[in-house]
Amino acid sequence: MVKRIVLAVIVVFVAWVVMDFVIHGVLLMPTYEETAELWRPQEEMQKFMPLMHVKTLLISVCFVLLYGLLVDKKNLATGIKYGVILGLMFGISMGLGSYSYSPIPLMLAVSWFAGVLVEMVTAGAIVGAVVKK
Repeated sequence: MVKRIVLAVIVVFVAWVVMDFVIHGVLLMPTYEETAELWRPQEEMQKFMPLMHVKTLLISVCFVLLYGLLVDKKNLATGIKYGVILGLMFGISMGLGSYSYSPIPLMLAVSWFAGVLVEMVTAGAIVGAVVKK
């Protein structure tokens, strides 16, 4: 079980790094450029990239451990349901929560919500397929 959890953490981490690059580095980049006054300068953000990877790794560990330790029926369908629930929870927080207190465009808030939901459902499918009894 420990090997499967470690494997799931690694695969979820890699999946999230790749999806974050596609979502934020490609798809949403025009929006970020249009709202540049809201963000740190690109050079400054690059300094924080190692911290962002540590954050992603820690969230990957928590995501997988919650599933591995607290979910009894471990299978792909359960993993996807787990991802949907956490995706809705964190997507609402990231998207609508940020929109309520930051001057971001509504479309960016909706995009963040959708991006988090997709990432969590993908991670749920990963843990459902990898972490089994």
